[in-house]
Amino acid sequence: MTDKNIFGPKGWTPERLGSFAGKTYVITGANAGAGFEATRILLSKGANVVMLNRNADKSTAAIATLKQEFGSDADVTFVRMDLAVLDSVREAAAEAMEKVHQIDALICNAAIAQVAKQEITVDGFESQLGVNHFGHFLLCGLLFKRVEESGGRIVVVGSNAYKMGLKRIQFEDLNFDKKYTAWNSYAQSKLAQMMFAYELQRRIQAAGKSVQVQVCHPGASRTNLLKDTASRFNKIVWSITSHIIAQSAEKGSWPEVMCATEEELKPETLYGPTKRAEMVGAIGECPLQEHVLDRGMAAKLWTLSEQKTSLSWSL
Repeated sequence: MTDKNIFGPKGWTPERLGSFAGKTYVITGANAGAGFEATRILLSKGANVVMLNRNADKSTAAIATLKQEFGSDADVTFVRMDLAVLDSVREAAAEAMEKVHQIDALICNAAIAQVAKQEITVDGFESQLGVNHFGHFLLCGLLFKRVEESGGRIVVVGSNAYKMGLKRIQFEDLNFDKKYTAWNSYAQSKLAQMMFAYELQRRIQAAGKSVQVQVCHPGASRTNLLKDTASRFNKIVWSITSHIIAQSAEKGSWPEVMCATEEELKPETLYGPTKRAEMVGAIGECPLQEHVLDRGMAAKLWTLSEQKTSLSWSL
C-alpha cells in the first residue's frame, strides 16, 4: 500500500455516494450500532435494505425509527436470524432467497466480542467463532447464488483484533477448552472471518465469477458491541476510554458502506480508519499483516467450515 489515501486527504466519506434507487442491500446485525447507521445511509440514498437480526422487537423498533426519519415508504424490512444457531441461519437464508430477488451487497456486520467466560453454541462452537465466522460462512454460502445473479458483492466486517491473539486458527483446540481467554478467542474469530473472505476472493477469481468480496474494519467506534458479552471490568474501561479514543457509530459504518458501494476496490486489501493505529480518522487502505493471507491455513479453514456447517460450497 501507499501512504497516500486514494480518496484524498479526508479519505472516503458518504459524500461520494449517488442514488441507490433500485438497489437492495442485506445487512446482518442492523438494529443498532454500525449496522443501523449503515442502513440509515443506504436508505437516505434510496436503497432497499433487508436487516437480518436476532431480536424481533428491537428490529421492529429500529424500522419504526427509520420510517419516521425517511418516511413510511422507506423500503426497510427484516428477517429474523440468530447467527449462533445454524438452523436459524438456514431458515433465514431460505426466507431471504424466497423474498429478496436481488442482493447488490450482503454485508456481514453482526458480531459479538470479548465474551467474558467461555460459551458454547447449540452447534458446539465457541460463541464468538460460531457467531462471527461459522454463522456468516453458512449465510454467505446459502445466499451466494442470489448475490452472483445480481452481480453483487459480499462485505466482511473484520477487526484489527486479527493482529492480536495467536495470529492463527487454533485447529487443535478451536473452542479454547484448555485455556479460554476473551481476547484470544475473539481475535481468532475475526481472523477466521477475514481469512475466509480472502479465500473466497481467490476461489471466485479461479472460478471466473464476477462477485466481489471486500474486507473492512470499523476502527474504534462507540457501539453496544461489548454491552452484553464483555466482563464488567472491560465494560467500565470502555465506557471511560471510548469517549476519548473512539469515533461515532456512524463513522464506524463508513467502511462497510464504502465496501458495499465503491467501485475500483482491490482484492486482498483491508479498508478502514487509517489514523492512530487504524482506530479513527480518514477511511482508506490499511496495512495488512501477512498471516491473514496464509493460503494453506485458509484452505484448511474452508474445509473445516464446510464440515462444521454441513455446507458443500463449490464455486
